[in-house]
Amino acid sequence: MSDALTYRAAGVDIDAGNAVVERIKPLVKRTFRPEVMGGLGGFGGLFDLSGRYKEPVLVSGTDGVGTKLKLAQILGRHDTIGIDLVGMCVNDVLVQGAEPLFFLDYFATGKLDVETTVAVVGGIARGCELAGCALIGGETAEMPDMYPPGEYDLAGFTVGAVEKSQMLTGAAIVAGDVILGVASSGLHSNGYSLVRRILERAGDPLDMDLGGVKLADALLAPTTIYVKPMLELLAAGTSRIPNPGFQQPNGWSSQIPAIHGMAHITGGGLRENIIRVVPDGLGITLQASAIVLPPVFDWLMREGKVAREEMWRTFNCGVGFTVILPRDAVTAASALLARHGLASSVIGEIVPAQGDQRVHIG
Repeated sequence: MSDALTYRAAGVDIDAGNAVVERIKPLVKRTFRPEVMGGLGGFGGLFDLSGRYKEPVLVSGTDGVGTKLKLAQILGRHDTIGIDLVGMCVNDVLVQGAEPLFFLDYFATGKLDVETTVAVVGGIARGCELAGCALIGGETAEMPDMYPPGEYDLAGFTVGAVEKSQMLTGAAIVAGDVILGVASSGLHSNGYSLVRRILERAGDPLDMDLGGVKLADALLAPTTIYVKPMLELLAAGTSRIPNPGFQQPNGWSSQIPAIHGMAHITGGGLRENIIRVVPDGLGITLQASAIVLPPVFDWLMREGKVAREEMWRTFNCGVGFTVILPRDAVTAASALLARHGLASSVIGEIVPAQGDQRVHIG
């Protein structure tokens, strides 16, 4: 019958979806850990937790990448936005000392483009490799009329685990501890609604040079995934079970004094994220002079006439992750992070709270 309707005629191409699955299978398989049971394509992802932990506490997280997606889609660069998706999720569960175990993604679009989808999922798989977690499942949703042509949306979900006795709750944080700021790769995945407004005002100068890096490249630099360095740092602490794979530098003590807390610098920036892990009765003082804005942040602040206070509460300002630890642990911790290519420096300290204002930047 000429007037018969099909799912394809309604805008959903099942064959294209199947082609995506076949293309991503080898990418996903590279992320698998020994605990993964079964393969891609089942109704649920299976992960065997037995024998790995004595008293496991599961830590879950979910996030997206915000309107950084718009910039990636405008520029037609889809291969790293998936790293951002993984990073935003796994860095969050890491804060509580958890090792990310597995990851699931949700990709939604109006019209499925196989090449774009494979590029995005390839980035997700790469992010999972960097985090050491398995891409255990996901969903590709083709929804006609829900999204304009060429646009898609992403969401990510991760589950990690930590021994109950080794959770980072912030309870160990005391006045006098210092805040070690660990470098970001750029904006990571926060503040892009403001970024896009600044770009519009500046005439979208995405090809301009920022000290040897194009503005477009600086804005799309994928989120740093801190999982492996931070887990190694935690394993080297006196409060953790030593990691058999940890290799200490020559002449260095085998242990770092225990890490008291961590914070992932996401939406809310430096002003609002570190304090989330600090117990009541304590506050933080950040030294503005210790936080040197990388060129992309400096450009955004100048071009957008953004007040410094607004920068502190919107962007990571070059500090993507923080570690709260005793002052005598800084040298050893910084050396370990440097071995992973991560620059770090003390940016502040923990102080007794003074009234309702628990965060001071000066």
